[in-house]
Amino acid sequence: MFAYYLELALRSLKRNRALTALMVLAIALGIGASMTTLTVLHVLSGDPLPGSSGTLYYPQIDPRDNSGQLPGAEPPEQVTLIDGLNLLHAGRADRQALMTGGSVPIQPDSVVVDPFYVESRYTTADFFPMFGTRFSYGRGWNAADDEAKAREVVINGELNQRLFGGADSVGRNLRIADASFRIVGVLDDWAPNPHFYDLNTGSYGRAEQVFVPLQTALDLKMEHNGSNDCWGRGAGGVGRIYPSESCVWLQFWAQLDSPAKAADYKQFLVHYSQEQKALGRFAKAPNVRLRNMMQWLAHERVVPDDVRLQTGLAFGFLLVCLVNTVGLMLAKFMRRAGDLGVRRALGASKRALFGQLLIESGVVGVVGGAGGLLLAGLGLWVVRQRPSSYAALAHLDATMLLTTFVLALGSTLLAGMLPAWRACQVPPALQLKSN
Repeated sequence: MFAYYLELALRSLKRNRALTALMVLAIALGIGASMTTLTVLHVLSGDPLPGSSGTLYYPQIDPRDNSGQLPGAEPPEQVTLIDGLNLLHAGRADRQALMTGGSVPIQPDSVVVDPFYVESRYTTADFFPMFGTRFSYGRGWNAADDEAKAREVVINGELNQRLFGGADSVGRNLRIADASFRIVGVLDDWAPNPHFYDLNTGSYGRAEQVFVPLQTALDLKMEHNGSNDCWGRGAGGVGRIYPSESCVWLQFWAQLDSPAKAADYKQFLVHYSQEQKALGRFAKAPNVRLRNMMQWLAHERVVPDDVRLQTGLAFGFLLVCLVNTVGLMLAKFMRRAGDLGVRRALGASKRALFGQLLIESGVVGVVGGAGGLLLAGLGLWVVRQRPSSYAALAHLDATMLLTTFVLALGSTLLAGMLPAWRACQVPPALQLKSN
């Protein structure tokens, strides 16, 4: 029966090519616009580490003085060096990492290649297992290397390709800022988006090429290019390499493998704040937060507001297109009232006719969805030409491809229900008499 109804639908659509083309165009335009913006929103709001993001937490404590601070205000988004090292050495989490961003000069061995700067990350050993980094060669360093200020470095695949042609470079030396480092690991194409572990250096499109032990970077006074927030006399003075003790400028992450451990860790942050207040370092009562990764990203509103607005407008445009499609389908189905009346008189039920007309609507939806997919591909190409940091991420994946056809078919069937129902209500006797 379905094949028969499909054949009738195709015949009907061919008889009214102009009207069919208008319906398909309306659906394609609405689907193309909505799927372009929905894909961008999907990419930007996705989970950067599926499966492990729920166990990764971003602790916040408040070491600031009382000047200009309202009660109950959010704690700083970063930590001081003293607090970061204290939390790190306390070892109260399953894993923890203290870090900041920087920029370092690379001095290639080849005399024909000029020195160049790359983005760097100064961090501690747990960074790699905690965030599930993938290695093409080698491994990361360990906690003992952190404390020993080891001259070891992990590089990413892009830098490895540029310097060593993609070969296994583990064990080779790399000169960074006039210091020689031994390469212990080469990362695979690991560049999570958003750049969740340090939103201060950019939310999207960030990929550090060099990873250096934090204590080593501090000892060598490597350049820090992240943000800092200071209070009191914490702004520092002339010649300072890093922010002072009264500045927050590092990020601290903790892995807590169960809700009970997360609750215990939050209590630890409260006790730590109380202890620091008793020592005279903290001026306030404990003011702490502990959000997991996705909660942190939501709190930081990493998805640009203009993307959300554009998505809302695009779906509003899709609604307008569907309303127009309802009008076109109503005109088309009512024009066939005579044929439908004859079929009713010959014994066809309203349910059968309703199903036939819905199948016709579905065909329009499938064809319109195909057209919308092409328009969405064009729209995403246009997005990728923009100078935005997230532009390069705008690609359709399998999920969004399926969503395109489900949305096209579902919306068209929904739009076709009213015209189909209305056409089925015409009394067959009236149509037979007029014929």
